Amino acid sequence: QVQLVESGGGLVQPGGSLRLSCAASGSIFSIDDMGWYRQAPGKERELVATITNNGRTNYADSVKGRFTISRDNAKNTVYLQMNSLKPEDTAVYYCKGDISTYYSPRRYLEMWGQGTLVTVSS
Repeated sequence: QVQLVESGGGLVQPGGSLRLSCAASGSIFSIDDMGWYRQAPGKERELVATITNNGRTNYADSVKGRFTISRDNAKNTVYLQMNSLKPEDTAVYYCKGDISTYYSPRRYLEMWGQGTLVTVSS
């Protein structure tokens, strides 16, 4: 069984910074792409940023220049550094990983964390 656990959310003032972490644990054989998504109240879940296992990144236009995604493959962890936060960044942030297990090492499954709430408000 595999779990993804996010941490680092909270309340921050506009212009502030937060760093989210997401650690994957369990019977992991390999992790391919990892990413961060968010869902604001009343809106659909949207992509924030993704990173391949060799470090290639992709960002939503709304966060380019403000957010940075990174990963530590040795720790099975992905990070999201969020700077210059705006009220419209308020959302539940979810991490996702394309993960294979020792039971099925060639089959990658999309796995999600439980989410962490980020609130940007004065």
